[in-house]
Amino acid sequence: MTSHTFSTLRHTTRYWEAGPADGPLMVFLHGWPGIGLVWRAQVETFASDGWRCVAPDMRGYGASSAPSGPEAYALREVVQDMVELHDHLGAHPAVWVGHDLGSPVVGALAAHHPHRIRGVVFVSVPYFPAAFALPTLVPLVDRQLYPADLYPDGQWDYYRFYLTHFDQTVADFDADIPATLAAIYRSGTPASAGKLYRSALVTRNGGWFGEDHHAPAVAPDPALWPTQDFDALVAAFRLTGFRPGNSWYLNDTANLAYADAAPEQGRLHQPVLFLNGDFDGLCDINHNRVGDPMRDTCRDLSVTSLPSGHWLPLECKAESVHAIRTWLDAKRL
Repeated sequence: MTSHTFSTLRHTTRYWEAGPADGPLMVFLHGWPGIGLVWRAQVETFASDGWRCVAPDMRGYGASSAPSGPEAYALREVVQDMVELHDHLGAHPAVWVGHDLGSPVVGALAAHHPHRIRGVVFVSVPYFPAAFALPTLVPLVDRQLYPADLYPDGQWDYYRFYLTHFDQTVADFDADIPATLAAIYRSGTPASAGKLYRSALVTRNGGWFGEDHHAPAVAPDPALWPTQDFDALVAAFRLTGFRPGNSWYLNDTANLAYADAAPEQGRLHQPVLFLNGDFDGLCDINHNRVGDPMRDTCRDLSVTSLPSGHWLPLECKAESVHAIRTWLDAKRL
């Protein structure tokens, strides 16, 4: 993987690239809290298959622009970053892969700019045609697992806490960045499947880390991040802090309006693959209803479930490559 920088008058994107320059294009978008290196295993493998693989640092992360105002992180702005990057790369229709908050970017790009898409892969976070926003997510909460009187926002309670305690959340994460990232990136376990998830308890605990207001001292999981890449991740967050990345959550109104403007109510006609984590307490579509909107609006949907928590690209490196490769072959992409 080699690092490149592309700039326009409105934005600078640092992206990682591997594979032949004339190969078919595959673009990998990371989510919170990541950088393009989260996709190393997938990028390097598909590059060896002959794909031109690109993995940008998204707006607010790594060496890409990190504007100060929260409105700069509305989905429309991030999608425009990807449109400009895609033009820079030649604008040939690509396979786009998105994980976590990279998934809504890929979905919005497919809905608003379908000519740029050969196929779409959503990883961990399914497609929400009405936008990834609390008014969309909360009605899908499993009320048997999360009774409304006890857990009004269900597993999305952390999202609500970001909106009501934004500065505290940023300060808590920034207090010890290596410990925060090590605590966030942990593998899922089978025992968590279909159970109450920790993200539902953030408000009642007074934050992700409770009264301590900083992450516990835990060692990074070497099975997820190679040491060199984890060090690069820490360095990236020491540069930006968590404020830009967390600001992605502050734009529900704008994101709902943007989704409402999509043609055909956001229906996707391209081939779509969803990679589901069996142990993902946030978004596992087999134990709650968060996959329903995706099933209703993706004409050609395939689903593969893998033994993973939320950090599927890191937890299931080889398995995710196999699943995507099998789907690419089946769809002749």
